[in-house]
Amino acid sequence: MKRIGFTGGIGCGKSTLVDYLIGQGICVVDTDQSAREALSPGQPAYDTVMESLKGTCRAEDGTLDRSALGHLVFSDDKKLRWLEGLLHPVIRQAWKARLDAWETEGCPMAVVVIPLLFETQAHDLFDHVICMACSEKEQLDRLQQRGWSQEHIQQRLKAQWSLKEKMDASDGVVWAEGPLSSTFQQWDQIYHRIVSP
Repeated sequence: MKRIGFTGGIGCGKSTLVDYLIGQGICVVDTDQSAREALSPGQPAYDTVMESLKGTCRAEDGTLDRSALGHLVFSDDKKLRWLEGLLHPVIRQAWKARLDAWETEGCPMAVVVIPLLFETQAHDLFDHVICMACSEKEQLDRLQQRGWSQEHIQQRLKAQWSLKEKMDASDGVVWAEGPLSSTFQQWDQIYHRIVSP
């Protein structure tokens, strides 16, 4: 089974391409979803976060207020490192187990979406790494459309490799500007060039 790491900058459209891949019948693990599951009530990481932060990020329904947590940790490098140290091992264990199961089932290829793929030194665990990218202006526009302040955007960007660094370190790049058909066509070309042979 070919193992493909899929990364890119925040706001570059990874989720849109993931939906396309799933529609193509490709086995996909989204580590953002794994993080949400790890931080759901009843999970050890949820209990640790609530205890450590004294419930300051608890929503009214008892779940984790992910927005409040994001604002908290991205404004404090020490808290961010602590949260990453808590979550990254759990998330990695989850997607590696999923890949092993798919390989046993005979899945020919699987894609793991990891926004911090290079930052967590996971690239050596994949046969190929594909990066989703767009211009800095487009990225900022998309993040502002989410209602993020300029300060919060810069805090999030500072916590990641730059788009240029990610692109330079990847085996292929999908440029996510223009019509979606172009984005999907780029993936198809990369797939046939480096994945399917």
